[in-house]
Amino acid sequence: MRVTVQAEGFDAGAELNAFSTAVAGAGAVVSFTGLVRDNGGSLAAMEIEHYPGMTEKAIAAMMDEAAARWALVDATVIHRFGRLAGGEAIMMVLVASRHRADAFQAAEFLMDYLKSRAPFWKKELSAAGGDWVAAREEDEAALRRW
Repeated sequence: MRVTVQAEGFDAGAELNAFSTAVAGAGAVVSFTGLVRDNGGSLAAMEIEHYPGMTEKAIAAMMDEAAARWALVDATVIHRFGRLAGGEAIMMVLVASRHRADAFQAAEFLMDYLKSRAPFWKKELSAAGGDWVAAREEDEAALRRW
């Protein structure tokens, strides 16, 4: 299992191809790529901060939990930090398992965790200034189902 937290962009297609090629014994691969959302065209950029070391450990712990709950062959999480423009890839979750149900559930679990609990701080920048992104109730509700 791999956790990568990086400032640089990534090629989602290349990551998916490399992951799919490397997993042995998998019958299903699920991937999700999250993009920086530009609500209404007012976003100039998003700044994402994190604590190196702590962030990777926290994500790795959630990946371990996913592996304990579902029969996973492998998993990868990539998350970016720094200044990102609208439409840029911000994160990617890749999960492989012998069966699709485990892959889909583990991927959803990891995505919900990353959205609500991973130690990243996000600030949306616009012409009017910057606003920290607050937790949303629907994201918390999605996480509670697990």
